[in-house]
Amino acid sequence: MTSKGRGDEPEEDTGPLSIFDRDEHGDEDGDGPAEEAAAQGAGEAPRRRRRLRRLLAWTLAVLLVLFGGAFGAVLWAADHYASSVRRIPDAFPTLPASEQPSAVPHSGQTFLLVGLDARSDGPTTGKDAGAPAWRAGAQRSDTMMLMHISADRKSVSLVSLPRDTWVPVPGHGKAKINAAYSWGGPALMVRTVQDLTGIRIDHVAVIDWSGFRALTDAVGGVDITIPRTIEAKGDAREWLAGTHHMDGAEALLYVRERHGLPNGDLDRTKRQQNFLRSLMIKTMSSGTLSSPSKLTGLLGTIGDVASVDDRLSNGDLYDLAWSLRDVRPDGVHFMNAPFGGFDTVDGQDVVLLDDGAAGVLWNAVRTDRMDAYLAEHRTSTGTLGTDVD
Repeated sequence: MTSKGRGDEPEEDTGPLSIFDRDEHGDEDGDGPAEEAAAQGAGEAPRRRRRLRRLLAWTLAVLLVLFGGAFGAVLWAADHYASSVRRIPDAFPTLPASEQPSAVPHSGQTFLLVGLDARSDGPTTGKDAGAPAWRAGAQRSDTMMLMHISADRKSVSLVSLPRDTWVPVPGHGKAKINAAYSWGGPALMVRTVQDLTGIRIDHVAVIDWSGFRALTDAVGGVDITIPRTIEAKGDAREWLAGTHHMDGAEALLYVRERHGLPNGDLDRTKRQQNFLRSLMIKTMSSGTLSSPSKLTGLLGTIGDVASVDDRLSNGDLYDLAWSLRDVRPDGVHFMNAPFGGFDTVDGQDVVLLDDGAAGVLWNAVRTDRMDAYLAEHRTSTGTLGTDVD
Protein backbone atom coordinates (compact mmCIF):
# COMPACT_ATOMS: atom_id res chain seq x y z
CA MET A 1 0.00 0.00 0.00
CA THR A 2 1.42 3.33 -1.04
CA SER A 3 0.66 6.73 0.33
CA LYS A 4 -0.04 9.75 -1.84
CA GLY A 5 2.09 12.89 -1.68
CA ARG A 6 5.66 13.71 -2.67
CA GLY A 7 6.54 10.04 -3.04
CA ASP A 8 4.12 9.69 -5.99
CA GLU A 9 6.52 11.61 -8.34
CA PRO A 10 10.29 11.49 -8.58
CA GLU A 11 11.97 14.57 -7.12
CA GLU A 12 13.96 16.88 -9.36
CA ASP A 13 17.67 16.33 -8.87
CA THR A 14 18.82 19.84 -8.02
CA GLY A 15 22.40 18.94 -7.07
CA PRO A 16 24.40 20.56 -4.28
CA LEU A 17 22.76 23.56 -2.71
CA SER A 18 24.18 26.80 -1.36
CA ILE A 19 22.99 30.11 0.03
CA PHE A 20 22.33 31.15 -3.56
CA ASP A 21 19.53 28.55 -3.78
CA ARG A 22 17.32 29.95 -1.02
CA ASP A 23 13.98 31.35 -2.18
CA GLU A 24 12.24 34.33 -0.69
CA HIS A 25 10.50 32.12 1.96
CA GLY A 26 13.78 30.74 3.33
CA ASP A 27 13.34 27.13 1.96
CA GLU A 28 16.58 25.80 0.54
CA ASP A 29 15.14 23.75 -2.35
CA GLY A 30 11.83 25.51 -2.84
CA ASP A 31 9.82 22.29 -2.19
CA GLY A 32 8.03 23.33 1.03
CA PRO A 33 4.34 22.94 1.82
CA ALA A 34 3.33 25.84 -0.42
CA GLU A 35 4.93 24.16 -3.43
CA GLU A 36 3.25 20.81 -2.68
CA ALA A 37 -0.11 22.49 -2.83
CA ALA A 38 0.67 24.30 -6.07
CA ALA A 39 -0.12 22.89 -9.48
CA GLN A 40 2.65 21.30 -11.51
CA GLY A 41 2.77 24.27 -13.89
CA ALA A 42 3.16 26.73 -11.05
CA GLY A 43 6.32 24.89 -9.91
CA GLU A 44 8.20 25.89 -13.05
CA ALA A 45 8.90 29.46 -11.83
CA PRO A 46 10.81 28.40 -8.66
CA ARG A 47 12.91 25.98 -10.77
CA ARG A 48 13.79 28.79 -13.20
CA ARG A 49 14.77 31.01 -10.28
CA ARG A 50 16.99 28.26 -8.87
CA ARG A 51 18.74 27.79 -12.22
CA LEU A 52 19.26 31.56 -12.52
CA ARG A 53 20.77 31.73 -9.04
CA ARG A 54 23.13 28.87 -9.84
CA LEU A 55 24.16 30.61 -13.08
CA LEU A 56 24.86 33.85 -11.23
CA ALA A 57 26.85 32.00 -8.57
CA TRP A 58 29.02 30.22 -11.12
CA THR A 59 29.51 33.43 -13.13
CA LEU A 60 30.64 35.23 -9.98
CA ALA A 61 33.02 32.39 -9.15
CA VAL A 62 34.53 32.43 -12.67
CA LEU A 63 34.97 36.21 -12.57
CA LEU A 64 36.70 36.00 -9.20
CA VAL A 65 39.08 33.37 -10.55
CA LEU A 66 39.81 35.38 -13.70
CA PHE A 67 40.34 38.72 -11.97
CA GLY A 68 42.14 37.13 -9.06
CA GLY A 69 44.43 35.38 -11.52
CA ALA A 70 45.11 38.62 -13.38
CA PHE A 71 45.93 40.42 -10.14
CA GLY A 72 48.16 37.56 -9.10
CA ALA A 73 49.92 37.73 -12.47
CA VAL A 74 50.57 41.46 -11.98
CA LEU A 75 52.01 40.79 -8.52
CA TRP A 76 54.17 37.99 -9.89
CA ALA A 77 55.44 40.20 -12.72
CA ALA A 78 56.15 43.07 -10.32
CA ASP A 79 58.16 40.80 -8.04
CA HIS A 80 59.93 39.22 -11.01
CA TYR A 81 61.03 42.53 -12.52
CA ALA A 82 61.91 44.05 -9.15
CA SER A 83 64.10 40.97 -8.52
CA SER A 84 65.98 41.74 -11.74
CA VAL A 85 67.22 45.05 -10.29
CA ARG A 86 70.82 44.43 -9.29
CA ARG A 87 71.52 45.02 -5.59
CA ILE A 88 74.65 46.69 -4.19
CA PRO A 89 75.93 45.13 -0.96
CA ASP A 90 77.55 47.25 1.77
CA ALA A 91 76.28 50.51 0.27
CA PHE A 92 76.13 52.30 3.63
CA PRO A 93 78.78 53.28 6.18
CA THR A 94 79.20 50.86 9.07
CA LEU A 95 79.27 53.61 11.67
CA PRO A 96 77.32 53.61 14.94
CA ALA A 97 73.99 55.40 14.66
CA SER A 98 75.33 58.09 17.02
CA GLU A 99 77.92 59.06 14.38
CA GLN A 100 75.40 59.42 11.56
CA PRO A 101 72.57 61.92 10.99
CA SER A 102 69.42 60.97 12.86
CA ALA A 103 66.45 59.85 10.78
CA VAL A 104 63.53 62.26 11.16
CA PRO A 105 60.18 60.40 11.51
CA HIS A 106 57.50 61.06 8.89
CA SER A 107 59.87 63.14 6.75
CA GLY A 108 59.73 61.27 3.47
CA GLN A 109 62.66 59.47 1.87
CA THR A 110 65.97 60.70 0.48
CA PHE A 111 67.85 58.85 -2.24
CA LEU A 112 71.41 59.45 -3.39
CA LEU A 113 71.44 59.09 -7.19
CA VAL A 114 74.86 58.44 -8.66
CA GLY A 115 75.97 58.39 -12.29
CA LEU A 116 79.27 56.57 -12.74
CA ASP A 117 82.15 57.32 -15.03
CA ALA A 118 83.27 53.69 -15.03
CA ARG A 119 86.61 52.71 -16.53
CA SER A 120 85.32 49.40 -17.79
CA ASP A 121 84.72 47.91 -21.22
CA GLY A 122 81.35 46.51 -20.11
CA PRO A 123 78.41 47.51 -17.92
CA THR A 124 79.06 47.92 -14.20
CA THR A 125 75.40 48.43 -13.23
CA GLY A 126 72.21 46.59 -14.16
CA LYS A 127 71.55 42.95 -14.93
CA ASP A 128 74.33 42.63 -17.51
CA ALA A 129 77.03 44.05 -15.26
CA GLY A 130 80.25 42.20 -15.91
CA ALA A 131 82.22 44.27 -13.43
CA PRO A 132 81.36 45.41 -9.90
CA ALA A 133 79.66 48.75 -9.28
CA TRP A 134 82.80 49.73 -7.40
CA ARG A 135 86.41 48.72 -7.57
CA ALA A 136 89.02 50.96 -5.94
CA GLY A 137 90.24 53.57 -8.41
CA ALA A 138 88.14 52.22 -11.28
CA GLN A 139 85.08 54.49 -11.04
CA ARG A 140 84.32 58.05 -10.08
CA SER A 141 80.87 59.48 -9.48
CA ASP A 142 80.32 61.75 -12.47
CA THR A 143 76.82 62.82 -11.39
CA MET A 144 75.34 63.14 -7.92
CA MET A 145 71.82 64.16 -6.97
CA LEU A 146 69.93 64.08 -3.72
CA MET A 147 66.35 63.07 -4.50
CA HIS A 148 63.91 63.84 -1.69
CA ILE A 149 60.41 62.35 -1.90
CA SER A 150 57.93 64.08 0.38
CA ALA A 151 56.10 62.07 3.02
CA ASP A 152 52.73 62.79 1.36
CA ARG A 153 54.14 61.59 -2.01
CA LYS A 154 52.99 64.77 -3.76
CA SER A 155 56.35 66.32 -4.57
CA VAL A 156 59.91 65.34 -5.44
CA SER A 157 62.97 67.59 -5.12
CA LEU A 158 66.30 66.84 -6.80
CA VAL A 159 69.44 68.73 -5.78
CA SER A 160 72.61 68.33 -7.86
CA LEU A 161 76.04 68.32 -6.26
CA PRO A 162 78.57 69.25 -8.97
CA ARG A 163 81.31 66.65 -9.32
CA ASP A 164 84.01 69.28 -8.64
CA THR A 165 82.49 70.40 -5.32
CA TRP A 166 85.32 70.82 -2.78
CA VAL A 167 84.39 68.94 0.41
CA PRO A 168 85.93 67.00 3.30
CA VAL A 169 86.12 63.29 2.47
CA PRO A 170 86.39 61.21 5.66
CA GLY A 171 89.87 59.72 5.98
CA HIS A 172 91.25 61.65 3.00
CA GLY A 173 91.09 65.33 3.84
CA LYS A 174 89.53 67.78 1.38
CA ALA A 175 88.98 66.75 -2.22
CA LYS A 176 86.52 66.92 -5.08
CA ILE A 177 83.37 65.11 -4.06
CA ASN A 178 83.58 62.63 -6.94
CA ALA A 179 86.80 61.20 -5.51
CA ALA A 180 84.88 59.71 -2.57
CA TYR A 181 83.33 57.01 -4.76
CA SER A 182 86.71 56.18 -6.31
CA TRP A 183 88.36 55.78 -2.91
CA GLY A 184 85.64 54.01 -0.97
CA GLY A 185 82.67 53.16 -3.19
CA PRO A 186 79.03 53.81 -2.27
CA ALA A 187 79.63 53.64 1.50
CA LEU A 188 82.24 56.43 1.49
CA MET A 189 80.12 58.43 -0.97
CA VAL A 190 77.11 58.16 1.35
CA ARG A 191 79.19 59.08 4.39
CA THR A 192 80.69 62.10 2.61
CA VAL A 193 77.27 63.40 1.57
CA GLN A 194 75.75 62.75 5.00
CA ASP A 195 78.60 64.60 6.71
CA LEU A 196 78.26 67.50 4.28
CA THR A 197 74.48 67.88 4.51
CA GLY A 198 73.43 66.35 7.83
CA ILE A 199 70.77 64.41 5.87
CA ARG A 200 70.27 60.69 6.49
CA ILE A 201 70.44 58.85 3.16
CA ASP A 202 67.74 56.18 2.98
CA HIS A 203 68.68 54.52 -0.31
CA VAL A 204 71.22 54.59 -3.13
CA ALA A 205 70.70 54.12 -6.88
CA VAL A 206 73.63 53.87 -9.29
CA ILE A 207 73.81 53.86 -13.09
CA ASP A 208 76.85 53.99 -15.37
CA TRP A 209 76.99 55.71 -18.75
CA SER A 210 76.43 52.44 -20.58
CA GLY A 211 73.21 52.00 -18.61
CA PHE A 212 72.21 55.62 -19.21
CA ARG A 213 72.51 55.14 -22.95
CA ALA A 214 70.54 51.88 -22.86
CA LEU A 215 67.79 53.39 -20.68
CA THR A 216 67.33 56.30 -23.10
CA ASP A 217 67.01 53.92 -26.03
CA ALA A 218 64.63 51.66 -24.10
CA VAL A 219 62.10 54.49 -23.64
CA GLY A 220 62.34 55.48 -27.31
CA GLY A 221 64.54 58.54 -26.85
CA VAL A 222 63.83 61.91 -25.26
CA ASP A 223 63.01 65.34 -26.71
CA ILE A 224 65.35 68.12 -25.52
CA THR A 225 65.00 71.76 -26.54
CA ILE A 226 68.20 73.80 -26.90
CA PRO A 227 67.26 77.50 -26.68
CA ARG A 228 70.19 78.92 -28.66
CA THR A 229 72.92 77.59 -30.92
CA ILE A 230 76.09 76.64 -29.03
CA GLU A 231 79.22 76.76 -31.16
CA ALA A 232 81.77 73.97 -31.18
CA LYS A 233 84.67 74.57 -28.82
CA GLY A 234 87.63 72.24 -28.53
CA ASP A 235 86.29 68.70 -28.19
CA ALA A 236 82.76 70.02 -27.58
CA ARG A 237 80.37 69.65 -30.51
CA GLU A 238 78.05 72.25 -31.95
CA TRP A 239 74.44 72.24 -30.78
CA LEU A 240 71.87 73.92 -33.01
CA ALA A 241 68.95 75.78 -31.48
CA GLY A 242 65.68 73.84 -31.55
CA THR A 243 64.15 70.62 -30.27
CA HIS A 244 66.24 67.48 -30.70
CA HIS A 245 64.92 63.94 -30.39
CA MET A 246 67.92 62.29 -28.75
CA ASP A 247 68.71 58.61 -28.71
CA GLY A 248 71.02 57.17 -26.09
CA ALA A 249 74.28 58.10 -27.82
CA GLU A 250 73.30 61.73 -28.45
CA ALA A 251 71.77 62.15 -24.99
CA LEU A 252 75.02 60.89 -23.48
CA LEU A 253 76.97 63.59 -25.35
CA TYR A 254 74.44 66.18 -24.18
CA VAL A 255 74.64 65.38 -20.45
CA ARG A 256 78.39 64.80 -20.28
CA GLU A 257 79.59 67.88 -22.10
CA ARG A 258 80.84 70.87 -20.12
CA HIS A 259 83.81 72.43 -21.93
CA GLY A 260 81.63 74.27 -24.42
CA LEU A 261 79.29 75.68 -21.75
CA PRO A 262 79.63 79.14 -20.18
CA ASN A 263 79.62 77.89 -16.56
CA GLY A 264 81.26 74.54 -17.09
CA ASP A 265 80.23 71.95 -14.50
CA LEU A 266 77.31 74.03 -13.21
CA ASP A 267 75.72 74.17 -16.66
CA ARG A 268 76.48 70.50 -17.08
CA THR A 269 74.42 69.63 -14.00
CA LYS A 270 71.56 71.70 -15.42
CA ARG A 271 71.72 69.65 -18.61
CA GLN A 272 71.55 66.46 -16.57
CA GLN A 273 68.53 67.79 -14.71
CA ASN A 274 66.93 68.92 -17.98
CA PHE A 275 67.32 65.44 -19.43
CA LEU A 276 65.94 63.77 -16.31
CA ARG A 277 63.00 66.18 -16.28
CA SER A 278 62.17 65.29 -19.91
CA LEU A 279 62.44 61.59 -19.10
CA MET A 280 60.11 61.97 -16.10
CA ILE A 281 57.56 63.98 -18.10
CA LYS A 282 57.55 61.30 -20.78
CA THR A 283 57.03 58.58 -18.18
CA MET A 284 54.25 60.49 -16.39
CA SER A 285 52.40 61.48 -19.56
CA SER A 286 52.26 57.88 -20.72
CA GLY A 287 50.41 56.85 -17.54
CA THR A 288 53.16 54.41 -16.58
CA LEU A 289 53.03 55.11 -12.83
CA SER A 290 49.24 54.72 -12.66
CA SER A 291 49.12 51.42 -14.57
CA PRO A 292 50.23 48.30 -12.67
CA SER A 293 51.19 46.50 -15.89
CA LYS A 294 53.16 49.46 -17.28
CA LEU A 295 54.79 49.96 -13.91
CA THR A 296 56.11 46.41 -13.87
CA GLY A 297 57.56 47.04 -17.34
CA LEU A 298 59.27 50.20 -16.07
CA LEU A 299 60.80 48.23 -13.20
CA GLY A 300 62.09 45.75 -15.75
CA THR A 301 63.66 48.52 -17.84
CA ILE A 302 65.32 50.09 -14.80
CA GLY A 303 66.48 46.69 -13.62
CA ASP A 304 68.28 46.18 -16.92
CA VAL A 305 70.55 49.17 -16.43
CA ALA A 306 70.64 50.37 -12.79
CA SER A 307 71.65 49.02 -9.40
CA VAL A 308 70.25 49.88 -5.95
CA ASP A 309 71.28 49.20 -2.36
CA ASP A 310 70.32 45.83 -0.92
CA ARG A 311 68.14 47.44 1.77
CA LEU A 312 65.58 48.26 -0.95
CA SER A 313 63.36 45.16 -1.20
CA ASN A 314 61.19 44.18 -4.16
CA GLY A 315 58.10 45.30 -2.27
CA ASP A 316 59.76 48.61 -1.37
CA LEU A 317 60.57 49.26 -5.04
CA TYR A 318 57.06 48.58 -6.27
CA ASP A 319 55.35 50.39 -3.38
CA LEU A 320 57.55 53.45 -3.88
CA ALA A 321 56.88 53.65 -7.61
CA TRP A 322 53.14 53.08 -7.15
CA SER A 323 52.95 55.71 -4.40
CA LEU A 324 54.26 58.32 -6.84
CA ARG A 325 51.40 57.84 -9.31
CA ASP A 326 49.77 61.15 -8.33
CA VAL A 327 52.91 63.28 -8.69
CA ARG A 328 52.63 65.74 -11.58
CA PRO A 329 55.47 67.39 -13.52
CA ASP A 330 54.95 70.67 -11.66
CA GLY A 331 55.48 68.76 -8.42
CA VAL A 332 59.05 67.80 -9.43
CA HIS A 333 61.69 70.44 -8.65
CA PHE A 334 65.31 70.50 -9.84
CA MET A 335 68.05 72.74 -8.48
CA ASN A 336 71.78 72.97 -7.84
CA ALA A 337 73.26 73.08 -4.37
CA PRO A 338 73.81 76.78 -3.46
CA PHE A 339 76.85 78.02 -5.39
CA GLY A 340 79.63 79.85 -3.56
CA GLY A 341 82.09 80.45 -6.39
CA PHE A 342 84.94 78.85 -8.35
CA ASP A 343 88.45 78.39 -7.03
CA THR A 344 91.73 76.66 -7.77
CA VAL A 345 93.18 74.37 -5.10
CA ASP A 346 96.49 72.54 -5.64
CA GLY A 347 96.12 73.13 -9.36
CA GLN A 348 92.56 71.77 -9.44
CA ASP A 349 89.55 73.79 -10.61
CA VAL A 350 86.91 73.34 -7.94
CA VAL A 351 83.38 74.45 -7.09
CA LEU A 352 82.66 75.96 -3.68
CA LEU A 353 79.32 75.82 -1.90
CA ASP A 354 77.65 78.75 -0.16
CA ASP A 355 77.67 77.06 3.24
CA GLY A 356 75.10 79.38 4.82
CA ALA A 357 72.54 79.06 2.03
CA ALA A 358 73.27 75.34 1.70
CA GLY A 359 72.58 74.83 5.40
CA VAL A 360 69.07 76.25 4.98
CA LEU A 361 68.42 73.93 2.04
CA TRP A 362 69.76 70.84 3.81
CA ASN A 363 67.52 71.56 6.79
CA ALA A 364 64.46 71.85 4.50
CA VAL A 365 65.26 68.47 2.95
CA ARG A 366 65.91 66.86 6.33
CA THR A 367 62.62 68.07 7.81
CA ASP A 368 60.50 67.55 4.67
CA ARG A 369 59.76 71.26 4.24
CA MET A 370 60.84 71.67 0.62
CA ASP A 371 57.55 73.19 -0.52
CA ALA A 372 57.90 75.98 2.05
CA TYR A 373 61.59 76.40 1.18
CA LEU A 374 60.86 76.77 -2.52
CA ALA A 375 58.07 79.26 -1.89
CA GLU A 376 60.40 81.38 0.23
CA HIS A 377 63.60 81.10 -1.82
CA ARG A 378 62.36 80.56 -5.38
CA THR A 379 64.32 83.51 -6.80
CA SER A 380 67.59 82.48 -5.17
CA THR A 381 67.56 78.68 -5.28
CA GLY A 382 68.89 78.18 -8.79
CA THR A 383 65.79 76.15 -9.56
CA LEU A 384 65.94 74.71 -13.06
CA GLY A 385 64.11 76.82 -15.61
CA THR A 386 63.14 76.14 -19.21
CA ASP A 387 66.11 78.04 -20.68
CA VAL A 388 68.94 75.47 -20.43
CA ASP A 389 72.00 75.74 -22.68
